[in-house]
Amino acid sequence: MSTQQSKFTLTEDWTVVVYGFLIIGLTLIGLKIPNPTFGWKDSSELIEKVLTLSNLVNILLVFGVVYAIAILAAATLGKSALATAKGFPIVFFLTTIALILAGNAFLKNWNLEAVIFSLSIGLVISNFFTVPAWLKDSLSTELFVKIGLVLLGTSVIFGDILKAGSLGLIQALLVVVSVWYFAFWISKKLGIDEEMAIMLSSAVSICGVSAAIATSGAIKGDSKKLSYVISLVLITAIPMIIFLPFIAKALNLSEEVTGAWLGGTIDTTGAVIASGSLVGETALKISTIVKFSQNVLLGLAAFGISIYWTYTNNQSETVKEAKPTVGVIWERFPKFVLGFIGASLIFSFVVPAETIDSVKGVLKSLQGLWFALAFTSIGLETKFSDLFNEEGKKPLYAFLIAQLFNVFITLAIAYFLFR
Repeated sequence: MSTQQSKFTLTEDWTVVVYGFLIIGLTLIGLKIPNPTFGWKDSSELIEKVLTLSNLVNILLVFGVVYAIAILAAATLGKSALATAKGFPIVFFLTTIALILAGNAFLKNWNLEAVIFSLSIGLVISNFFTVPAWLKDSLSTELFVKIGLVLLGTSVIFGDILKAGSLGLIQALLVVVSVWYFAFWISKKLGIDEEMAIMLSSAVSICGVSAAIATSGAIKGDSKKLSYVISLVLITAIPMIIFLPFIAKALNLSEEVTGAWLGGTIDTTGAVIASGSLVGETALKISTIVKFSQNVLLGLAAFGISIYWTYTNNQSETVKEAKPTVGVIWERFPKFVLGFIGASLIFSFVVPAETIDSVKGVLKSLQGLWFALAFTSIGLETKFSDLFNEEGKKPLYAFLIAQLFNVFITLAIAYFLFR
């Protein structure tokens, strides 16, 4: 009995749910967690907005909050709190540099998100310098990712989607299902392992970076494969932002159809907004609605993928059962998915709208920070040779083929629903 209880309280998934909700609870009861400024256009704005004393103090205050959470979570998991105490400040410092780089207006317009900078900084350090063992021991990639995912649930508000109408939800469902299964099928045809195939399929069909991260957490995926998939998402989003609006204009598509096409095809919310803005106000509104609708499906998709993965990848050499029992499925099921869904339901149906408005900026900032911390950690423990090798070509081909299918099938669905 005590063994079962110990397993329950010390698993990583339950730990991230506890500390994710601790962060949410602290913000809801009025703890003033600062939301530092990272946006800047030129060197003068960098000095006057980002590197001011007050903003640097805000960054230090945020550091204090996440530092305490990281140390407490490490202790809860039975890891070395001392190792975390020594290494986390360095990871945070490198991540802050990434956030400042990503805050540049020019780079933002190209949809270069903070995670790509934090990953790149970590990769440069790990490949050109020797990362000390004590720093590697302090890295907690999965912990950081999953806390970020629990916080992500607070931004998935069902009411916003329902107000927007049914067409966005219908398109989102049709696109996610059809593109996911096609991407998975083509991945398997190319001989890609199932773990990579599932992450890649979710990234192409649902909402890019967030879907890849959520799926990786749900199946306990390899962080190196996750890095590769996210790199593909961010790199392919850039030409799509630019060319899809021009293609839509050449095809003489209405703003409604164009917006629905952009929202269902481009993989990240930031890129969708950037591309929709190039077309017009109506296109921007419709594209955002469609993308938000797909984001709503993220929790359901992660839940379904978790069940599938637990049920089909649970065989051991000693247990000869044809299929795992319900109890084993529950034991292996990633509980952070429940935290994500719980946060979404609470913010959708329990927390008042005015309260959400007052805390959503801080929670969004913290969510992005935890994701960026995770990718700094991934970079610090990854070699370029592991990230881009001969085997990496097959996922690249699968991703591009699936994205091309996504472009055509989404255009057809958007034209049928929004013409």
